[in-house]
Amino acid sequence: MGTAESVLSPHPNDVDRKRIERTLSRRRRYRYVSPEVYQVENGYQIRSPCCSRNIDKSGGVIDIAWLEFAAQTHTWRLYRKEHSNGQWCLYGEFKALAELLQSLNQDSERIFWQ
Repeated sequence: MGTAESVLSPHPNDVDRKRIERTLSRRRRYRYVSPEVYQVENGYQIRSPCCSRNIDKSGGVIDIAWLEFAAQTHTWRLYRKEHSNGQWCLYGEFKALAELLQSLNQDSERIFWQ
């Protein structure tokens, strides 16, 4: 049996996964590639072709973000991938999924859409 948080978590679910996909279509960077949203334990993972070739010289699919719902605190955690060492790094915590997605779509520092 999973942890208490995974048992109580309403995420992932297909409704929010589709909402994330729709919201990503309005992002500022790399609008010409089609990211995919995967359901993972307690949240969602976003992967996309690497069109800039900054991370993958061949343009392969790379990790963009991991969205985790913390059921105990009812907050969202947004992680970015540190591609040099393959580790997920916490970017921030958000009260609402919409707020998290706005930050991900803006990405003014180019840490997600590299």
